[in-house]
Amino acid sequence: MTNPLFYAKIILFGEYGMIEDSQGLVVPYSFYKGTLKFSDLSSEFELKSNRHLQKYSDFLAALNLSDDFKLDIERFKNDITSGLFFDSNIPQGYGVGSSGALVAAIFEKYAISKLDPEQISKDNLKKLKNVFGEMESYFHGKSSGMDPLICYMNLPILIENRENLDRVSIPEGEEGKGAIFLIDSGITGETGPMIQIFFEKMKTEGFRKTLKEEFIRYNNACIESFLKKDMNPFFRNLKKLSHWAYEHFRPMIPESIFNIWKKGLDSNAYYLKLCGSGGGGYILGFTKDYAKAEKMLDGFQKEVIYRF
Repeated sequence: MTNPLFYAKIILFGEYGMIEDSQGLVVPYSFYKGTLKFSDLSSEFELKSNRHLQKYSDFLAALNLSDDFKLDIERFKNDITSGLFFDSNIPQGYGVGSSGALVAAIFEKYAISKLDPEQISKDNLKKLKNVFGEMESYFHGKSSGMDPLICYMNLPILIENRENLDRVSIPEGEEGKGAIFLIDSGITGETGPMIQIFFEKMKTEGFRKTLKEEFIRYNNACIESFLKKDMNPFFRNLKKLSHWAYEHFRPMIPESIFNIWKKGLDSNAYYLKLCGSGGGGYILGFTKDYAKAEKMLDGFQKEVIYRF
């Protein structure tokens, strides 16, 4: 029997803000995916992944997960000995959830009590997010559990605040002129150091104030208008959000992206924002006219993820 595929995820809105109780909107992205497989480990990639799983299984064995979410670690370790590896094309350090997909795949295969993502209650969704946070902390030091949850549920999730989250419907995409797209910055980013920079900034009262009074307000307004497909207020708030990030998230914006970020703000042809923690990887772009934006962003690798 083949194991299920787990897709990458994209944080459309809420990066960093979710740490301070803003809303978040996270969607699965099926272009990238991963699945657990067995092999004779003859390739370098498979062998490396298998060794990685060995170390990770020791970490999971030491975790004290609640009874409802316990893992069959013994079966996991036996499978690793038999050549288990994680076959994934999800790029690492790109803000699209490579570790999240792995955590989701392991939980799905080795959880002692099986859960049906379709039937899961709002309360259990919250508990599962916490469990995933513990499991993913191996990779980032501290994790909200959101990435693995999105990968596991394979549904868009609206984070209402620190305590509440729920499934949500994204407006149907259609073949219009507008688009949400990814730009490849050309370098990988590391989540840990970026989060460290954010927490350093949070020690400054001025930054805390502007994050709460401006960033979170623009962020939540973007989510509300996007879900209603109300595009005029959406782009109005998006410009404010992009400008705020340009002013306050400079260390998180890769150098290769700096000029085109400003170009978008000056021309109103498109607006950019971080995709995940930044520092490298992908940057998110939003435009009412993709053909025009594409021309202006010539030389950058782009992937359209949603049309409107």
